[in-house]
Amino acid sequence: MKYILVLAFYFFSSTIFAQKPCEYATNVNDSIGTYKSTKEYLIHEKVFAGNFNYIFYSLALTDGLPTLTLQIIQKSKDFVKANCFDKNSKMYLQLQNGKIVTLIHIDQESCGTMLRDDKGFDNRVKSGIFMFSKENYEDLKISPVTLMRIKYLTDTEDYILKKEFTAELDGKVYHPETYFIDNIRCIE
Repeated sequence: MKYILVLAFYFFSSTIFAQKPCEYATNVNDSIGTYKSTKEYLIHEKVFAGNFNYIFYSLALTDGLPTLTLQIIQKSKDFVKANCFDKNSKMYLQLQNGKIVTLIHIDQESCGTMLRDDKGFDNRVKSGIFMFSKENYEDLKISPVTLMRIKYLTDTEDYILKKEFTAELDGKVYHPETYFIDNIRCIE
């Protein structure tokens, strides 16, 4: 009987703590260097009054340098405000353990691209690449992220990250709080 309980505990714990395999959008290793990037992952979704806002993360490793790519897609029939990234832009991640991790934007200005679709919606798509600082990097592996603050060229926006949500975009379940816990190992 004791053997069966130990076996059941082992099976249960290995199932619960098993990590899913890394999914890469790109994984290249050639004479120029190495580059791997995880698939985009929906972190935030806001659908309200005909306005749609989506935020995606993907992690990349370029010749040993880990970065986070942030992509924001805004869709509206009203004017879509342009928040630009510049060399002073930063991303602050507040962790559940109380610490704050700061990511620094690369030295490249970007205000995104505006596209009008066939249904009369204006779509602004902007991407920013952020570098991890050495301090608190390890904390991302063990503590969930509860709040994300993005400092743009002229504005600052806060986003509360949910533990779990089912996206209206694709009907999938996402876990934004534990994104780094689940995925940062994929670029190490």
